[in-house]
Amino acid sequence: MTKINVGIVGSAGYTGGELLRILIYHPHVNIVYAHSASNAGNGVSDVHTDLLGDTDLRFSDTYHSDIDVLFLCVGHGDARKFLEANTLAPHVKIIDLSQDYRLSAHRGYQGQSFVYGLPELQRDAIRSARYIANPGCFATGIQLALLPLAAQGLLPQQIHINATTGSTGAGQRPSATSHFSWRSGNLSLYKAFSHQHLQEIGESLTQLQPGFLPEGEEPLLQRAMQRINIIPQRGNFPRGILSAIYLDSDLDEAEAQAHYRTFYAEHPFTHVSDTNIDLKQVVNTNKCILQIEKHGGKLLITSIVDNLLKGASGQAVQNMNLMAGLDETAGLRLKSVGF
Repeated sequence: MTKINVGIVGSAGYTGGELLRILIYHPHVNIVYAHSASNAGNGVSDVHTDLLGDTDLRFSDTYHSDIDVLFLCVGHGDARKFLEANTLAPHVKIIDLSQDYRLSAHRGYQGQSFVYGLPELQRDAIRSARYIANPGCFATGIQLALLPLAAQGLLPQQIHINATTGSTGAGQRPSATSHFSWRSGNLSLYKAFSHQHLQEIGESLTQLQPGFLPEGEEPLLQRAMQRINIIPQRGNFPRGILSAIYLDSDLDEAEAQAHYRTFYAEHPFTHVSDTNIDLKQVVNTNKCILQIEKHGGKLLITSIVDNLLKGASGQAVQNMNLMAGLDETAGLRLKSVGF
């Protein structure tokens, strides 16, 4: 089989590094270039030191269209700037890991539209897409916890979420709240009730349950905040997101679990557990694991994902596989840390 030639822009960061780790061993991929202006000429393993002995690839400060797929692992706002400043050949497929094209109002590019790349929501649309907007990490775990209910029209008007993310969710560039000395042994809240991922969550849930978001002229974020109450937290660990979500529901526990197992029966990376779950089950994997419990009139859905894999680079490769007509799991059968 002819290999897929890929380029990665922003390959020295966390998501770029994760892409390299997956794609170096992907059976159907050839990495043409790993772009990093600040590391041009350096070996990839000089920056991603765990790849010593796995690749002789060097970072490049140039990029071109002699590829099949381009991954954009750049900061929010920078993907749109890159595409405005560079003309890509029409045949090049793009998978953008920033938030620049995730919302329906901002998906237009070269007369076409980016497709929101959550496979469990719209796998068929991804297969025929040229441009993919990869979902956010919080958004991925939370949507996977709620889509089966939305598909049945069972979401109530109020959803409550407590979600804790690892430090890699803040990106590689140091900041006051990602510094080890501050983060270690610490826990804090941020962007309470107003996290930007609420917008894509609200759009996806409304896609399955029309009318879920209130109508009106208010910005999308404000309308999503009227229905979805989220308290994000910074955890003192590097990887993973645990989201604990509760809502009013008339379903009993067995009925709810049956809805979830049916909804995800044909999706290889999302699983329902009968027992208590923990982050180490998904760290270093492309899995999402869900647990559903009933407490009185409340349904509790716990969701766990690795923010850098199912929440970013792993999902990007999953989307590439679908776009290329490959087995959805190619290159993504990854082992969790266990201990």
